[in-house]
Order: sequence, then structure tokens, then C-alpha cells
Amino acid sequence: MTAPRAVGVRLPFEAVPAAVRRWVEEALGSPVVATAEQVGGMSPGCATRLTCADGTRAFLKAVGAELNPDTPHLFRREVAVLSHLGAHELWARLLASYDDGAWVALLIEDVEGRHPDFADDTELGAVLRGADRLSAVLRERGEPPTVRLVDVHERFRLWADTLDALPSTPSETPVPDWLRDGRHGWADVLRAQAGTAPAQLVHWDVRIDNLLRRTSGEVVFVDWGMAARGPAWVDALLARMERLDDAWFDASIRSSPDLATAGDEVVTAFLAGFGAHLAVRSVTAVDVNLPTLNDFRRTESRRMIDAVARRTGR
Repeated sequence: MTAPRAVGVRLPFEAVPAAVRRWVEEALGSPVVATAEQVGGMSPGCATRLTCADGTRAFLKAVGAELNPDTPHLFRREVAVLSHLGAHELWARLLASYDDGAWVALLIEDVEGRHPDFADDTELGAVLRGADRLSAVLRERGEPPTVRLVDVHERFRLWADTLDALPSTPSETPVPDWLRDGRHGWADVLRAQAGTAPAQLVHWDVRIDNLLRRTSGEVVFVDWGMAARGPAWVDALLARMERLDDAWFDASIRSSPDLATAGDEVVTAFLAGFGAHLAVRSVTAVDVNLPTLNDFRRTESRRMIDAVARRTGR
């Protein structure tokens, strides 16, 4: 079975403030009698499947600013996005939310299922079809009017600047010389995309730990804290990156209409820019209560840069 690439250190339900736990039971209408802690993702907060005395089930996400100053903002964005989107089989619906200014919590539909196995062609196919369908549904739903989304075009500009600055980055930055020398033109490709690609609401964090496969086989996209405004093709690309190390990835680009329109050069520039950005962050970022994040950055950066080397014959 394919396992989540992102695994954090999380707070158990019992350690969540009493006020939040009281709200949980009031919102669900029954006392919590069983919990199952989840480990996927990077948040230091609680991620727990709950079962109540009356059989009600829900998934709880909760975090306080003292655990990490940025994560509550991601949770607030997720609340706003899910409230805007409403119910759909492609995502777990929001049941209730809590925000006292310091702690933010979400009660979300508990999806009965597991992470999809990307080594299984049938399950992988369901993920890819789901990503294409998600793009179409999000285009129809439009952008939430009251929340600041991540701007993917701004990320493209940032990555382009990172690529241009690689010759002067610290020597310990884990990038190869052929990427550091700046003679590849991918920064220009990213800036062109930032200026021309049409944008819509996108998930922007599609990876195995944010995907669930219902027992009936349908794929559900969870964790909307990184929801963004960006090109339609980015979610389809991220859905394929679990198998980025495989030549299958290169051939699969043509199976997505949005990705086929974007083209191979854009995909390669995306991988080069994103990989370079993660490599630089792995030696410069200071993250509060996220002890596994830099290892994740280094691993993902290496996967992306290795894929660029394969795709360009380096």
C-alpha cells in the first residue's frame, strides 16, 4: 500500500483544551466515547476520528496559536472554503466550526475509507478522474468571496525568483549544479504562466494524505487549508506526483485535458521551480512545532529535481 508522504507530530484529543472538547460534544449532541488519532499531514494540532455514545461519527481538526502561529489561519481558510462549497461527494462536508481567537476547530464528515493505493492502477485511475472532475466542479462553484486564497500565480513568480537566485544561495542548499547555474529558462516559463494562465478555485494540496477512498471506490479530497486561486491544471498535476519517480508520470500528462493544454515545458518548469523553492526552504526556514517538515521538504525537492533530470536527459 502507498503510504502518506507527510507525517507530522500531532496533539491527541485528550490534550485539546476543555472548552473545545465541550464544544465538540455540544455540536455533535452526544458524548465522545471513542477516538482514533490520525498522523497524516504536517499540522501540530489534533486530527482525530470521533465516535459518540449515540453512534454519531465526525472528524475533528483543532489547533491553537501556541502550537503554531500560522496553522489557525489555514483552518480559518478551510472553514470559509468549505462553507462556500457546501456539500458534494468529492469532499467531506463541514459540520460545525469553532473559533475563540486562539483555538480554531472544525468538525467534518468522517469519511469511511482509507487512503488510496497509488500502486493499484484501478485506484490511481479513480484519483485522476476525481481530480479532473474536481477541477470542473470548482470552476462551477466559483471562488469564496470572503476569504483570501493562496495565489498560485504569485507562487510561480516566487519560484522564478528562487531559480534566478540559486547561484547565490548557501552552498548546503541541496540542488545540483545544472539547476544552480540558471541557464535553463524555466524561470521565464513560470513568469509567463503567472501572467497568462486563467485562474479558478483549486485545492492546491492534493497528495495521498489528503485523499480518502470510500468503501464504494469514490475518491474524496480533504484538507482545504491551502485552497488557492490558480490554473485548472495544478490539481491534476499534483494528483500525479505520488508517482513522480516513475516514467509513468511523464506519459500521464497527456491523459489530462488541462495538463495537455498546459504542455510538458510548463510541467517541467513547475517541478524545477517548486523543487528549488523547497530545497532553499529546507536550509533557511524556521518552523514552530513542525519537526518533520524540513525532512519532507528535502525529500520532495529531491523527487521533483530528479524528475526534471529524467525529463530533460540530464
